[in-house]
Amino acid sequence: MFEVSTTLVINRFYVGKTTKGVVMGMESVLQSIKNAEESALAKIAASKEEAAKILADARKEASEIIQGAQDGAVSSTVATLDSARTKAGKEAEGVQAEGTKAVEGIQSSAGDRRDAAVKLIIDSLMSN
Repeated sequence: MFEVSTTLVINRFYVGKTTKGVVMGMESVLQSIKNAEESALAKIAASKEEAAKILADARKEASEIIQGAQDGAVSSTVATLDSARTKAGKEAEGVQAEGTKAVEGIQSSAGDRRDAAVKLIIDSLMSN
């Protein structure tokens, strides 16, 4: 696999003596990289979960907004229809009142003419 390497470092303060320094081994470097990758993957997974939650919340809010708009449209339509129905009812009452007056006038006129016709017939029979 990988080898651990060592280097020889000469310490200039101790002339004539050598100090052995150990360089971080390849295995340690790879382990650090692996740990960093795992940490990054965990952060990515957490970010994806957070993004999914935000998206779900946004969809829910959009659905509520659409439902509210539909409810408002239905309420507005019902109010418009009620208003039109009320207006039509008032107009119908006005027409009915005019019609009733016209019928009463016709009935009164017919009664007067009938009375006049009866009188004319009686006068005609009496004069013969």
